[in-house]
Amino acid sequence: MSDSVLIERRDAVQWITINREERRNAINQEVIGRIGDGIRDAVAAEARAIVLTGVGEKAFCAGADLAKDVKGGAFAVDFSQPKHYIVQLFKYIEECPLPLIARVNGHVMAGGFGLLCACDMAIAADDIRIGTTESRIGVTPMMILPYMLRLLPARKLQEMCITGEQFSAAEGLEWGVFNYVVPRAELDNKLDWLLARTVGKSPTAVRLGKQAFHAMRDMSLDQALEYAQVMVPVMSSTEDAAEGLQAFQDKRAPAWTGR
Repeated sequence: MSDSVLIERRDAVQWITINREERRNAINQEVIGRIGDGIRDAVAAEARAIVLTGVGEKAFCAGADLAKDVKGGAFAVDFSQPKHYIVQLFKYIEECPLPLIARVNGHVMAGGFGLLCACDMAIAADDIRIGTTESRIGVTPMMILPYMLRLLPARKLQEMCITGEQFSAAEGLEWGVFNYVVPRAELDNKLDWLLARTVGKSPTAVRLGKQAFHAMRDMSLDQALEYAQVMVPVMSSTEDAAEGLQAFQDKRAPAWTGR
């Protein structure tokens, strides 16, 4: 089995680590496939959260691997497949019922920035840089643009895509790219703090909440309200909802079943 991506279970959390430090954790078809494997494994094993990160301190992910000799490299396309492998990964992320947190330990560029934007939450070291550098090699960040459009202010995104320049973690925090930016020495403590607030919550509430979040953001206000009024009785009829209410009344910690 390839070690280009390390998949490790730590208690209730599945860690997915891009393990290509010599290539600044650049991604290719193999890496993308292994990240997808890690997400599917986490769901099947009933993990409570997923952490996505990169090996080392230099790069979270530098984007697509531009080396000439890399199979499934930067712009490889298999026209026999209905979806590009990057699109397929984004679909796995979109449909993943678990919270997916990006631990941004180093610079994040191009396609790596798209992976970051697709995650549910993100924590970054304060000395990292972000950017969509594709214009420097004559292309635009087409595949990751849908996720960036949902997250960044339009004018800042245009500036990133047109200029290909890099920006600071503090600017990323201001634009909503990151939930938290902390000194590098505090990165893992802050991640542990966020995970502790995440993994103890109802798996059913998280799963249905993520489904609603992704569905509603592409709806009109009227459509979202109609969707919400249908989902409220669905959500309240689950075992976790009944347990949560009973635990509140009993003044005890709930015992979630995830059903």
